[in-house]
This record gives sequence, structure tokens and C-alpha cells, in this order.
Amino acid sequence: MSLKTSRTSIISKIEVFRLPPRWLFVRVETADGYVGWGECSLEGHTESIEGAFIDLTERFIGWDADGIEDIWQHACRARFYRGGPVLMSALSGLDIALWDIKGKKLGVPVWQLLGGKVRDRLKVYGWVGGDSPKAIHEAAQMRKQQGFTTVKLNGTESISPTIAWIDSPHLLADTVMRVREVRSLGMDVGVDFHGRLHKGMAKQLAKLLEPERPLFIEEPLLPYQPDEIADLAHAVSTPVASGERLFSRNDFRPYFEMKALDIAQPDVTHCGGISECRRIAAMAETYDVAFAPHCPLGPIALAACVQVDLTAPNFVFQEMSWQMHYNREDADLFTYLADPAVFAVKDGYIDALQGPGIGIQINEALVRERAAASMSEPAWRNSSWRGEDGGLREW
Repeated sequence: MSLKTSRTSIISKIEVFRLPPRWLFVRVETADGYVGWGECSLEGHTESIEGAFIDLTERFIGWDADGIEDIWQHACRARFYRGGPVLMSALSGLDIALWDIKGKKLGVPVWQLLGGKVRDRLKVYGWVGGDSPKAIHEAAQMRKQQGFTTVKLNGTESISPTIAWIDSPHLLADTVMRVREVRSLGMDVGVDFHGRLHKGMAKQLAKLLEPERPLFIEEPLLPYQPDEIADLAHAVSTPVASGERLFSRNDFRPYFEMKALDIAQPDVTHCGGISECRRIAAMAETYDVAFAPHCPLGPIALAACVQVDLTAPNFVFQEMSWQMHYNREDADLFTYLADPAVFAVKDGYIDALQGPGIGIQINEALVRERAAASMSEPAWRNSSWRGEDGGLREW
């Protein structure tokens, strides 16, 4: 090892950037000149993460950036209260940035530090949406032209603002038609329930979709209901996926033990970063559960996912947010990248990232420019819906 790579890299600066469309980037700098980028986007709770970083900055300035696991353990366990979406999302951003620094310092991709890759490319999928089955067909056709062979759609897009706890079964027919339109193009399709339906309606929709052979159904119920999700999973043959609102191995444990999941979907920006995401992947493999990280977010989150995906034997497919409905024309997956070609989609796959660290280069000047402008704008919030009776509906 050279003198340059053997010396201590002391964390000297931590910065957080609020960016459109709804992302938070983290920049960590060391006294010997290394810079790492992380992402800690927690959609709808931007200010909470910014507040959590006040504490993380006070605690870890002056620490050795090479001590990733030591920092992770202290950030997670050294306070009496731990876990949950805010603290784990903030930790995620810091963790990803530290892995980026270590890879750059050693001149290798993070996947090399995780034991080396077990595949050369990754299957990916994009989102489709629309106001009608015809619009879904057109959107899926566009994705096919972009190189995707698999897409995901919102299974409750046309009904979720109004559907009641128990409602008329005919409301579910439109979702079936949307899936048929995608399947007619020879594409695979995942259906995201988004936890918007309650048990009585969710199990009906799962049964109706089963003959259409979707690739998976996602979050059929709220993530706080592992027993009920297990019951549903045992009632249909369609693979059941969930995990974006689970924040640690401990949160996933009951799902694995109850055989509730076929696909684990941790979000690298919520579950504790690369460090915990890879542990969740290994834990899932023990239960013969596939690994498909959730990632409707920015390029740093995607790059971090890729590092783990390349090393996980049970990886199956990776979500991409390119041109998804949350993004904007001037703030999309590739906007803040110096070289968008690293995520080029071909025949349903992207190639392994080869650059050091997390394998991407961030346009720092643009990040600083857009972040400064964003501070005068309200942070992103999800919608809030009421049904026909005036009662709150799940978003």
C-alpha cells in the first residue's frame, strides 16, 4: 500500500444539499483531500434529515473516515433512541459517502471492497403511469424503446384517492386491465399496491391479478402488518415484495421468519446505507428470499444500490427513477451526473459500474447552484387524500 493510501483520512467537513425534485445529497470531505457523496432522501421529511445531520456533523467531524463500521455502530447505537426512518436515513447518507471515500482512496469500486462482483450487469426496471389502460400501454411502449424489458406500475393509481376500507370490487378491474396492456407488449410488470389498500380489498386485487402473472406485487399492505402480509403471501402464487419502509435487519426479521416475502426491497437511503443494505441482502438469502433494492430516488442512491447488487447472489432486479412521475424535466436521474452514460439501459440491463468509490461523478457546481435556489422553495410533500365520506385515505 502506498503512503498516500495508508495515511489517516480525518473527516473535516460534512455538507447536506436539498435538491429538486425531492432529494438530499451529502458531501463528506477529509483533511487529506478525499470527497465522498451520499444520499439520504426521506421523501416528505426533508427538514428532519437536515436536523439529524446537525447532530451527525457535531459527532463525527474529526473521526477517521476509514472507520466505516465504527462510525456506523456509533451513529446507530450510541444514543438511547435508535432506528426509524429519520435516524436511519441520515445515517444512510453518511455511510454511502464514507464507502465512496474509501473506494476512491484505494482506487477501486466499492463492490471490490464487498468481496467482488458475482455478475457483470444488472437487470433494471422503470416506472410507467397514466390515466387509462391505453396511456399505460403507450408508456410501456416508450420504456421498451428505451431498452427496458420490465416495468412497474401503481396498482391503485385510478382508485386510491377515494377507495374505502371495504369497497365495491368493480373498482379493482381497471388495475387488471393496466397489467394486461403491459403484458401484451411482451414485457414483465411489477404492481405496486403502495400500502394503499386495506386487507379486504388487497387480497381481492392480489387474487384478480394472479392469472395475469405479474412479476411481483409490492407492499400489498402497510409494512406494519407482517402477519397479514404473510397471510396474503400464502394465499397467492405471485411473488410478494416489500421493504422500502423497513429500516434495519431487525425490521425485516419477522417478515423472513413468517415467510411473508419472496423479494426483499430495502431502500439504501433509508435502511442504513451500503453497510446495512448488504447485511439485509445476506439475511434474505438465508431464507431463500430474492433481493431487489427499492430506489425511486437519485443517482447516488442508485449507484450505492449497484455496488451491493453486483455482490449479492440473490439479487434479481433494480428499480430506476429515470423519467418517473416524481421527477422533473430539469431534475431527473441523470441531471446531476457528469457522465449519464454509466447508467445506459440496453436489453433490460445496465453494466457494472467500474469507477472508484460508488462509481459515478457528481456535477458539484450544479448541485451547489440548485441547492442554493432550492432553499427558497418549500420542501417536497406527498399528497393528502380524503374519500367521498371526508375520511383520510392512505397515500
